[in-house]
Amino acid sequence: MISVASMRVVAYNIKEFEKELLAKANAKVHDLTLISNGLSFSTIHYAKGKEVIIISDEDQLDRPLLEALWQIGVRKIITRSMTLNHIDIHYASTLKMHIANTPSKDPSPESIAMQTIVNLHNWGNNKCLGNACHCSFDCENKKHLLNK
Repeated sequence: MISVASMRVVAYNIKEFEKELLAKANAKVHDLTLISNGLSFSTIHYAKGKEVIIISDEDQLDRPLLEALWQIGVRKIITRSMTLNHIDIHYASTLKMHIANTPSKDPSPESIAMQTIVNLHNWGNNKCLGNACHCSFDCENKKHLLNK
């Protein structure tokens, strides 16, 4: 089994059926907190002390919310969707926040849960996320991937 560095993560907007899928996919590797509430200024406190947040396409990450997340130490965001139109990607890039989605052609909840955890594993092991990466800045991982 490959060693994976554990990350501190909170997942917002988790539906009941997603809890077991994410827990199984995670296999107790990451410190994963699952919240049924959406991400907002009234729920942002759950992200304090976390490196990563996981959101859904129902969570709108505009400039003020991204700034607040940055201020409490969140540096990475995974959306459990293929789309990114609910995230101000341009502003996230100015903050040097890493953004990922779940681009699998299989839109099943199982596949989304697995891709979400694979993204965490790759970040934990300081690897680029490939097609799931939507950082609009050149990080060291992208440079290394391009030089292969």
